[in-house]
Amino acid sequence: MSDAPTRLDASGLRCPEPLMLLRQRMRQLAPGDRLEVLTTDPASVRDFEQFSRFVGHSILKQEEAEGVFTFLFECAPR
Repeated sequence: MSDAPTRLDASGLRCPEPLMLLRQRMRQLAPGDRLEVLTTDPASVRDFEQFSRFVGHSILKQEEAEGVFTFLFECAPR
């Protein structure tokens, strides 16, 4: 488990690309690892929340500033 989150910048990408990149990157992480995701696609808010509920990865932080949505995920145990 790493203390510093890995970062995924999906800015400028549109649905479904941010979700596909998130899913792919989460598969590479160990349980407890954290991933910070940046996106500018408002649809990502809904997509990421549903992904979190479906797969079980926790959203530790979710915020928006100047059109950039930032999420902090924690990888669930497998």
